[in-house]
Amino acid sequence: MTLLRIDSIGGASGNMLLGALMGLGVDRERLVTALRGLPIEGFDLVTREVKQHGHVGLHVEVEVVDVPHPHRGLAAITQIIESSELPERVRSLSLAVFRRLAEAEAEVHGTTAEAVHFHEVGAMDAIVDIVGCCLCLDRLGIDAVACGALPVGCGTVEAAHGILPLPVPATAVLLKGFDVTPTDLPFEMVTPTGAALLTTWQNELAAGSGAGGVAGATANGFGSRELPDRPNMLRAMLMDTAADDGPALNCWVMECNLDDMSPELIGSLCGRLSAAGALDVFTTPVQMKKQRPGVVLTILCGAGEREALLDLVFTESTTFGVREYPVTRRVLERELVPVQTPYGQIHVKLGRWKGAIVTRAPEYEDCTAAADAHGAPVKVVYEVALKSLERSLGNE
Repeated sequence: MTLLRIDSIGGASGNMLLGALMGLGVDRERLVTALRGLPIEGFDLVTREVKQHGHVGLHVEVEVVDVPHPHRGLAAITQIIESSELPERVRSLSLAVFRRLAEAEAEVHGTTAEAVHFHEVGAMDAIVDIVGCCLCLDRLGIDAVACGALPVGCGTVEAAHGILPLPVPATAVLLKGFDVTPTDLPFEMVTPTGAALLTTWQNELAAGSGAGGVAGATANGFGSRELPDRPNMLRAMLMDTAADDGPALNCWVMECNLDDMSPELIGSLCGRLSAAGALDVFTTPVQMKKQRPGVVLTILCGAGEREALLDLVFTESTTFGVREYPVTRRVLERELVPVQTPYGQIHVKLGRWKGAIVTRAPEYEDCTAAADAHGAPVKVVYEVALKSLERSLGNE
């Protein structure tokens, strides 16, 4: 698969990402033509070669033509993107970025994502930057994205809502769970658009930051400001990873010890955590201090769900603290196939490793429903489903 590796010493913004991705081989004219398919007008992409501190790359600026640009909320932007003829993957990724950006702004201002408005020229910039970057991602055939630690500025910045700390509140919300490196530079280095793009890509495409592979083309995207001690630069690198290794997912493990909580409440918490997006939830019996029996509650989740799951643990359990650490999760390629049995249709989950089927698992809910309907043992339905699968695969 093709992995996009992002490393930055100058920060991250929509136009820096766009410049780096175009530098990897996306033609400007074709990109602009595709963007013209959006039902908006009054913009152009202006590119120029830049050299800073001995490094060269591309600077891209969204030039907004002097025509009316209305305030746009999430619903209006969703309508713009969904009514376009962009590829489905581009529409889906672009909408996910805008949703994440709106939710961050809503958290900062104590409102809802639907009530957030992207103002005038800023809305046009964001649409072109976000959709343009997602188009580049699709044109380059990128399957997964990994990002190194992002540098953030210090001090304050003057914005529409007054003096704000750096990173600005929306960016700080977006970067929860992601690695950052503080600097002494009094500038906004990571913008909300840049943070929303990178964190959404990592959540949606989910490549492990430690994923290895064969390094390919590299390109640099530059911001507008010149920094005193470094190039204002973001580097993008294409990497070919072994397709038969299986996807590598960025995940978090959260753990806490519980020895003073009712088992029924622990069971309820596990159910709520699963419903809230945890990838896995389980408990392990342990002997704790003073020989009290207890359990270790373990949660596996993606970065995007981490904060909500932490809220649940602290509000629904008796723990005073949670241990957290990042992990890389390897998973089989999965496929759900229907098979016909004397008990009706049963779905079977197939797991492939290096192209070969290594795991077969009938869906539990299908098996129990069929067993109830026919008055048969669940294990019999399970076994019949597996035999039906083998016949359909030509193994019998």
